[in-house]
Amino acid sequence: MSLTTVSSPSVAPSAVPSSAPLRLAVIIGSVREGRFGATVAHWFAGAARQRPDLEVEVIDPAGLPLEVTGPTERPGDGTARSLEALRPRLAAADAFVVVTPEYNHSYPAALKNLIDWHREEWQAKPAGFVSYGGMSGGLRAVEHLRQVFAELHAVTVRDTVSFHNAWDRFGEDGLHGDDESAGAAARTLLDQLVWWGRALREARAGHPYGG
Repeated sequence: MSLTTVSSPSVAPSAVPSSAPLRLAVIIGSVREGRFGATVAHWFAGAARQRPDLEVEVIDPAGLPLEVTGPTERPGDGTARSLEALRPRLAAADAFVVVTPEYNHSYPAALKNLIDWHREEWQAKPAGFVSYGGMSGGLRAVEHLRQVFAELHAVTVRDTVSFHNAWDRFGEDGLHGDDESAGAAARTLLDQLVWWGRALREARAGHPYGG
């Protein structure tokens, strides 16, 4: 199946005041039954919600089935309904954090599918990553995701939050066993994300992005 390149419309300027909180979308990257991603995502979202400079929404693609087809093809009815629900939420976001496991040295196919069904929603916005896995902590998945988001004209922040052997590090209450160090890593990521989020929101407001 060959895909053709489709020109994306410019990202509309934002009328949001520069002092307003950034709208952060935390995306759960796994849809597998029994996944651990929701635990990690809600822990991170809780850390982000402690900041007055962020408004946080968790996006769970498990409830939004998307066909595994190319973004230039006409979506089926089920996918069209899912996209109708999802696109405005991504478009409204000023920044993203993707929570991803590592499958075979990369990230889940369902996450790639979600990313590929959208384009301008990602453009000229920052993205950060929280990863989890075994010994690698999901970091190989993150490096692949950086390449994907660069192609989509997003800006990825340097620092990540990574959990090695994550299943042993969270309690049944969803809290991390070493909350001080994990919280410090989350703050570093969020500090970078907020800086880029403010800078890029201001840039989009003055000069619509048409990449």
